Amino acid sequence: MKNSSLLLLIITLITACGGSDSDSNALQDPVTDTPTTPTLPSPTSVCELGSSSINWDALLTENCASLAQYGLFIDPSTPTSSPVSPGILYQLSTQLFTNYANKHRFIFIPQGKQASFHPSEAFDFPIGTVLTKTFSMPYDTQVSGAENEVLIETRLLIRRATGWTTLPYQWQDGKATLIQAGADIPHSLNHQGKTETFNYHVPSRAECKLCHQLNRDGGSIISPIGLKAHLLNHDIDYQGQIINQLTLWQELSMLTGLPNAADIASGAAKDIAHAPNLFDTDADLTLRVKGYLDINCAHCHRAEGFASISGLRLGFNVDHTSYQYGVCKQPPGWDGGAKGLSYDIVPGDGEHSILAYRQELSEPKDRMPPLGRSLTHTEAVAIIKTWIDTLPPSLGSCQW
Repeated sequence: MKNSSLLLLIITLITACGGSDSDSNALQDPVTDTPTTPTLPSPTSVCELGSSSINWDALLTENCASLAQYGLFIDPSTPTSSPVSPGILYQLSTQLFTNYANKHRFIFIPQGKQASFHPSEAFDFPIGTVLTKTFSMPYDTQVSGAENEVLIETRLLIRRATGWTTLPYQWQDGKATLIQAGADIPHSLNHQGKTETFNYHVPSRAECKLCHQLNRDGGSIISPIGLKAHLLNHDIDYQGQIINQLTLWQELSMLTGLPNAADIASGAAKDIAHAPNLFDTDADLTLRVKGYLDINCAHCHRAEGFASISGLRLGFNVDHTSYQYGVCKQPPGWDGGAKGLSYDIVPGDGEHSILAYRQELSEPKDRMPPLGRSLTHTEAVAIIKTWIDTLPPSLGSCQW
C-alpha cells in the first residue's frame, strides 16, 4: 500500500514538471494542453540588432547612440583599421588641417551600387553610402604609431533617402558616443620642441552643416568635401599593390563613368586633375597650394558655400591669377586685423596678403578656417606666403 502511494506521488510530480515525450523546453498552453514556443520581445530600435555584418537598416534610418551599433569595424574600439566588407580605406592627396590630427578615412558603398564620377565636383554617391573619418591626436607630431596618439572623434556622413546626414561621435574609454552638441577636449602635444596646449573642438551637428552645406535651387543640401577627382587621383598601397586610387575604385566596381582608365593607370591621363600634397617639393608649387586651399577653404569659399558673400572663390579649378581667387580683392566685412591689411592676395607680397594672414590668427572672429582648428598650421602658411611671393605684381595693381 505504501509502495503504491509512493509510485502515485512520483508520477504526479513528473507530470507537474512537464515530463512527456514532447520537447522538455516547451511550455504548455493552459487551454489546449499543447506545447508553445516562447516569444522574445523585439528590440525597441534597429540600433539594438546585433550582427556580425554592417547594420544597414540602422545606418539608413536611425541616429544610433553608439558608433559600435552600426557594425562598421571588425573591432568596434578600433575605427582606424579593419573595416567590415565592403568598407575600404581611402586617402586624399593633400590634407585638411585639424590641429595636426591624424585622420583615418573609410568608405562603405553597398554591394551592387556605384558612385558616379565627376571631373571637378564631389562624386555622386548612392543611397546607403557611409563615409567615416576618425581623428586621433598625437602627443608628439614627430612620432608615429597608435601608442603615440589618442582617439578623439569619429565623424559619419551617411547618404540616406532624404540626403546626407552628419553624425559626430566622441571617444571615451574605448567607446564612441553620439554627441549632438559638440564638445571641447583639452589636449597637449609637442610640435618641433614646443608644447602646445589647447582645446580640441568636436563639432556639433549644426557646425558640421556649416562646412558641408551647399545652397542650391532655393534650398540647401549637405555634400561631402574631399571626395573629388583631383584629391583622389593618386597612387596608393592597396594590399601590397601600388595602384591609382581611381583605377582601383573602378576595378572594385565602386565607381562608374571614369574616363580613360588605361591612361590614368599609365600616368598619361591629362583630363583628370591631380592636386599634389602641399609638402611634395617635387611637384608644382601652384598646384600644391591650390590643392591645399581647395580642401581647406573651397567648401565655404564658393558660390553655393557658407562664405559665398565674400566673393572669394578658392576651388582647385578657379584661375589663381583672377580677381575672384583674391588677387587685389578686398574682403567685405573684415577690418584687416592688427596689420590693417586690405587685400586677399597681394601679388609678390605674401606677408601683406589676408589669405595667409587669417590662417595665422586664432580669435574666432579672425581665424580661417573658422572651424576645425585651434592651432596655426605654420608650415602651410609659410609655403602659401612663398607662393604669393612668386606671383608677379603685374597680375594686379593693389592700391594701398
